[in-house]
Amino acid sequence: MSGPAAGTAAAATTTDVVCLGESMVTFLPSQPGRLADVPSFGRGIGGAESNVACALAAAGHRAAWVGRVGADGFGDHLVETIASYGVDTSAVRRDPARPTGVYFRTATDRGTDTHEVAYYRAGSAASAMSPENVPYEALFAGRVLHLSGITAALSPDCLALLRELTAPRPGRPLVSFDVNHRPHLWRGCAEDASVLLELARRADLVFVGEDEAEEAWGIVGAEAIRAALPEPSVLVVKRGSAGATVFASELRPGPRGAEADAGTAAPAASTDTVSAATPATSAETTCPAASADTVTPVPALRVDVVAAVGAGDAFAAGFLSATLRGLPVRDRARHGHLMAAAVLTVPGDLTDPPSRDRADRLVALDDAAWGRLRLAPGWTAADRAPEEVRTP
Repeated sequence: MSGPAAGTAAAATTTDVVCLGESMVTFLPSQPGRLADVPSFGRGIGGAESNVACALAAAGHRAAWVGRVGADGFGDHLVETIASYGVDTSAVRRDPARPTGVYFRTATDRGTDTHEVAYYRAGSAASAMSPENVPYEALFAGRVLHLSGITAALSPDCLALLRELTAPRPGRPLVSFDVNHRPHLWRGCAEDASVLLELARRADLVFVGEDEAEEAWGIVGAEAIRAALPEPSVLVVKRGSAGATVFASELRPGPRGAEADAGTAAPAASTDTVSAATPATSAETTCPAASADTVTPVPALRVDVVAAVGAGDAFAAGFLSATLRGLPVRDRARHGHLMAAAVLTVPGDLTDPPSRDRADRLVALDDAAWGRLRLAPGWTAADRAPEEVRTP
């Protein structure tokens, strides 16, 4: 039995979050400088969706990554490394005819003019994912299905797959979608980045940066983004150093996913609960554009940044982790900021998150204490009380 119908007939849910997408072997520079001048590189892994899966597993959740890699050594390395974080990789497919993607990058911030990335992913195994060759039983076995706009840009088949997975149908898991606009991936494509708006409107929970929305869609400002994306029950607009603004409403009944509502997103196999929306907290205000919305601005933390790579994936993982636990919207965003801060203070895309107890203590700080926090490299390993975290 294959196809979407097979997935909706899956037995009891045993996975919290299933993430689908391309993961690649990444080569990190041994020193700053142009790619032409870097003498050597260290090997790591990178991929938006697998990063989220690894971070969730490290935080104690049952996460699975579904993807496609080559039948080569790099594919072996990817699967083994991702599995070492505690992620279920049993549904990953191997392609004997296509290679595993790799890329090289400089040590500079992705947002600067000096940042360089050299991708070798054209014709990769992951780009061959399609509605005909993915394991729907595994994809629909989780309480949440996490997707990214990166996958949509890999090939027409990958875009068709994302349209299939976000299509309204009974029994669909709660769908989380990170827009992840990568302009270079859309060059030469028959479709353009406007398709990401279509996919986002079909999701239950959406992450998008203000800069992405302006570049991809010409939409400026959090309120305007919400007006363009009224359908998702939760919209997280990331605003860089200004923090994040979360628009949340009660999940609307209808054909988007008959079980994807606050009470029946999926059969829970633990004491955690999953719901895209929760009642308003004191920090939330009514959104004038949609009377059912609450708007929660959550300031970011001050962080001594080592490398600004992977922070968006870590934020999504932290937000999803807190969502699985049924925490209030403000706390979900704060957990996202803490996960992002953990990654920002290391050179690579992945790191161990702070312990749950410590993260919960920091999230519970009042607004003034939260605003005083400044996190430096090594902060996740220090088992100190909140007031001992470095402050100016």
